[in-house]
Amino acid sequence: MNTQKIALGGGCHWCTEAVFQSLIGVERVEQGYVASTGNNNSFSEAVIVHFNTERISLKTLIEIHLHTHKSTSNHSLRERYRSAVYYFTKKQEQQAIQHLKILQQDFGELIITKVLSFSAFKPSRESLQDYYKTNPERPFCKRFIDPKINLLLKKYTNTLKKNVMERTLNTQG
Repeated sequence: MNTQKIALGGGCHWCTEAVFQSLIGVERVEQGYVASTGNNNSFSEAVIVHFNTERISLKTLIEIHLHTHKSTSNHSLRERYRSAVYYFTKKQEQQAIQHLKILQQDFGELIITKVLSFSAFKPSRESLQDYYKTNPERPFCKRFIDPKINLLLKKYTNTLKKNVMERTLNTQG
């Protein structure tokens, strides 16, 4: 099994964690705060996704990431919610840059997502880990996470773990 990791930031890490925990080929998701270097050395909400490259590609992960957060919006909270792909290797950096160029055609506006080197990680406190798995009925989950899971169900059905599809279909029907 070929396992890699990539860090992704964009919106609330509860949302990002839930999205990537739902995908076939994702082995583990670490929720917390990621920092890069230089002007991006402050910690921003993000996740580290450990994935099996034989089951899901980096391109698919980046594509889903772009479609499940405001990847074209340079809003006032970008310091806290930096839209980024944090790479661990030079090869990942090159791939991420290439994937973003290709995926730009799916968007009417310019993607603002940055490709940054991974520098440091601080996990969220334990009470926030697996937030959607342990609190699916909370108003936050209903309002912000369920629409992202529904988008996955509609647009990326072949990437969803069976238990996620069953749970989503059962709550809708």
